[in-house]
Amino acid sequence: MDEVESFYGVYLLYCQNPRYKGRTYIGYTTDPNRRIKQHNGGRAAGGAGRTSNRGPWEMTLVVHGFPNSIAALRFEWAWQNPGRSRRLRHVPAKRAREVRFEHCLRVLSAMLRAAPWRRLPLTVRWLLPQYRRPLPEEAPPPTHMPLVEGAVRPRRVQPRGPAKDGGELTVPCSLCGGEVTAQQRVQCLLPSCPLVAHLACLAAELVRGTDSLLPVEGPCPACQTSLLWGDLIRRRNGCYEYLDGEGAGPAGGDHWADCLSQA
Repeated sequence: MDEVESFYGVYLLYCQNPRYKGRTYIGYTTDPNRRIKQHNGGRAAGGAGRTSNRGPWEMTLVVHGFPNSIAALRFEWAWQNPGRSRRLRHVPAKRAREVRFEHCLRVLSAMLRAAPWRRLPLTVRWLLPQYRRPLPEEAPPPTHMPLVEGAVRPRRVQPRGPAKDGGELTVPCSLCGGEVTAQQRVQCLLPSCPLVAHLACLAAELVRGTDSLLPVEGPCPACQTSLLWGDLIRRRNGCYEYLDGEGAGPAGGDHWADCLSQA
């Protein structure tokens, strides 16, 4: 089972109750395993009113990688209400013979390519393989958004505290030469890479030559490793630290950071 730190996800449920079979429900969670138990347990267990006494439900997929709960909740609302979202006005309404599940996937596919979500480091995770469907060929997700399969478990991240000696250590920025404090700096995902830079300096370097204001991905200026901006921010916020000492994968292959940026 994969572990994901700072987990904020938006999921799609499918109803297996013969009376309501085919119904869907879209929701937000920080723990998919706990949330599906709540839905199937009814309101008394913390489930939603729309799913209570209509189970069993199955959680078919979850979209995760949002930077915070606000971003995930906005995605949830738009997916639930595509006809009311100003960012999804181009998406056709549900067709008369279109099943709800297929319609949800069509809306999801459009959302992954619409602003602002197309710039987020999102992952589309199929939790149950029997529900997996190919997303519309005419609207594939951006190349930096992987489609994966398998269960997931959230992992807590310990927030970084101040330096133990009470002072704030500084190092020179690899890009501008100025001093970088621990709160300002961002580093390459590879521990062996010497890159240490201001967040703004690295962002400017990664968008150089493009018309983008914020980076999505690009090569590390020092080692040329392919980097996803979302992974850099998560690393800066304390994610992935428990992997620093593991180096290569179990089969002696690429470093874990390569897997993150090339998923």
